[in-house]
Amino acid sequence: MDRREYPNIGETLYSAVLPNGLRLNVVPKAGFSTRYAAFAANYGGAHRRFRLYGDIIDSPAGVAHFLEHKMFDLPNGDNALNILSANGADPNAFTSSGMTCYYFSCTQGFEENLRMLLHFVSTPYFTAETVSKEQGIIGQEIRMGEDSPDSRVYYNLMESLYRCHPVRDRVAGSLESIARISHETLYACHRAFYAPSNMALCVEGDVDAEAIERIALEVLGSESAPVPQVDFGPEESPFPCVKLRREVMEVSAPLFLIGAKLSVEKSGEAAMRQRLVARLALRILCGASSSFYSRLYAQGILNRNFDYDLDFSAGTGTLILGGESPRPEQVLRELEQEVEQVRLHGLDESAFLRAKRSTLGSTLRALEDFENVCVSLASGLFDGYCAFDSMPVLGSISLRECESFLTENLGPERLALSIIESKAV
Repeated sequence: MDRREYPNIGETLYSAVLPNGLRLNVVPKAGFSTRYAAFAANYGGAHRRFRLYGDIIDSPAGVAHFLEHKMFDLPNGDNALNILSANGADPNAFTSSGMTCYYFSCTQGFEENLRMLLHFVSTPYFTAETVSKEQGIIGQEIRMGEDSPDSRVYYNLMESLYRCHPVRDRVAGSLESIARISHETLYACHRAFYAPSNMALCVEGDVDAEAIERIALEVLGSESAPVPQVDFGPEESPFPCVKLRREVMEVSAPLFLIGAKLSVEKSGEAAMRQRLVARLALRILCGASSSFYSRLYAQGILNRNFDYDLDFSAGTGTLILGGESPRPEQVLRELEQEVEQVRLHGLDESAFLRAKRSTLGSTLRALEDFENVCVSLASGLFDGYCAFDSMPVLGSISLRECESFLTENLGPERLALSIIESKAV
């Protein structure tokens, strides 16, 4: 395995690409009691149309999430969640638009738990009966999401921003789409996307990197399979499809989200740099210490629920900010004016330096979270960069880069607003 030292953050990283194509990252932490492993597939809710072995396959919305639910079932009738828990592990999984990740943490029995993680994720077992039962369970989850104001305001925004890209659709799918999922569908998508060549294994803790490499080859084998070619549909316009969308629900205060589509660097250091520039620029513009947030908070237009986020997945980049406000449309106008001030006068240099120091500090603190480290490493592997390289890149980002990001991506014509309003009394 390749060994690389990161003296600026006090970390060592062992990495390898195994003969089966699996990308492996191991971060040894001698003396730590907790060990964490994440086994991730470069496959999420948006990976619905793909080409494999010359065939074009269209799968219903929700298959990736459905697979996540069913993968814990083993052919002998056992359940991997129960086995891992009984062996002292704390297992779970998640599915996003761009990735599915299975993980566990433990303080003992690590190698046994790792074998079980690799085994159950690579061993599909579905029947018509178990799929039918799961359709009812996931259908209930979908109904709960439809009744959630937080979920509705988010997906209303995504539908306003994206015309065709499947990132606009719910990761869990719809009642209609999951009704079209069969055990044959699950087997086909598992065969396509759960090949080691389309996956990453990231481990942190007091572990032996070479032993993990050996276990991965023993459980997964050395055969390499082709990676599916995913089709996300026609290229999207940089502008939203709908500028404003309102809906009325039972909420105590109006919810809102403002969003914009970003032009995306596909992979490598350029992709990592874009993500870092975007996060730093947003912290300066509307973070907790920004003049924008302080002013609107003092006026009662924003409260402590206000937040911002960036999502780079499935070939897209989406900027989102929002929370609660009695006047969401005024927040949008104030944001547009703030960006216009950046265009005319630039960003305040002292605010830029303060935000950079704060971002460097939060990045260092995040290294204490094994889950964050492993998931970030896996995400970076799928996008062609190493998350541990972020510190020197972050340090090199200039004020001008942040200004350009804001003025190019947050102009008035690029922004969409989603509002969930209270029912009139």
